[in-house]
Amino acid sequence: MLTLLADFSNLFSPLNLFRYITFRAAGAAATALAFVFFFGPSIIAALRIKQGKGQPIREDGPASHLLTKKGTPTMGGLMILSGLLVATLLWANLKNPYVWIVILVTACFGAIGFYDDYLKVTKQSHKGFSGKARLALEFLVAALACYALTRIGGENMSKLALPMAKGFAFSLGWFFLGFGAFVVVAAGNCVNLTDGLDGLAIVPSMIAAAAFAIIAYLAGNSIFSDYLGINHIAGTGELTIVCAAVIGAGLGFLWFNAPPAQIFMGDTGSLALGGLLGAIAVAIKQEFVLVIIGGLFVLEGASVIVQVASFKLTGKRVFRMAPIHHHFEQMGWTEPQIVIRFWIISFVLALIGLSTLKLR
Repeated sequence: MLTLLADFSNLFSPLNLFRYITFRAAGAAATALAFVFFFGPSIIAALRIKQGKGQPIREDGPASHLLTKKGTPTMGGLMILSGLLVATLLWANLKNPYVWIVILVTACFGAIGFYDDYLKVTKQSHKGFSGKARLALEFLVAALACYALTRIGGENMSKLALPMAKGFAFSLGWFFLGFGAFVVVAAGNCVNLTDGLDGLAIVPSMIAAAAFAIIAYLAGNSIFSDYLGINHIAGTGELTIVCAAVIGAGLGFLWFNAPPAQIFMGDTGSLALGGLLGAIAVAIKQEFVLVIIGGLFVLEGASVIVQVASFKLTGKRVFRMAPIHHHFEQMGWTEPQIVIRFWIISFVLALIGLSTLKLR
């Protein structure tokens, strides 16, 4: 009888709540939101003083940007990363290696983006870090992260699973390092290309993070993952906390990034967010689902590749301007129309991506 009473009291103990991922995810989101919301104004003020003229605007971009966005400070990604880091350190299980791998990838990509932003601001030019050097550093970080994942997850980590193909997976062996690194780097740069209008990149990033929070929670639970027919990766459920922190920090940042933006996230934020999403997708073995959930980012990146390839091969441009959100600007769409419509597309793609998990 005493044992039953003890178990009953433990069940409703306030401290017992900290065992649950869902409770800690909510705490991480609230913490990140509060941090960015309350410290945001002081960070923006400091960046405005340090940067003076703010982020340089591309002269070959839409003419309206030279008037409406000139002088706006950049490196707002520091706000997002600060909130994300504080919330993760407070609420995540710091003994979990997956958390540290994703956080380190995010921090490294953020540092690369920060250096790029720094060069742009100090030189007052949209040309920052050498493209080849930047990609080389990104691939190095991503490859090391993928190697660490194989050491933790074992043989299952190097397997490639396809959505809507229950039980089908084949091992990539050592090729996984290259494939996984490509996914992380591609995600980082596609989000970076999307960050061209106020609020355009941050909301789809939050939507993708919300979708991966659900998937990470399911993949880390043996019962749910078995029922859905997805790879069970023990320990990845803790990445739900990281995704929740992204949502909270993103909401706080959006308060200041809503049009007209008081600050831009810059490469500091966009590279970091893309790297985070890519690293989580690789860790939970949902690389192809990332293509669906992050379909908006893929579209933005593909539009640049198509535009460059077409111009080099034929001398003609497929789009009026790339990335594709600038194409719609040239067609006469207003900035709010593009941003909100792209948000809708991102939300629909996230729902489609999640629907591929129900295989029975």
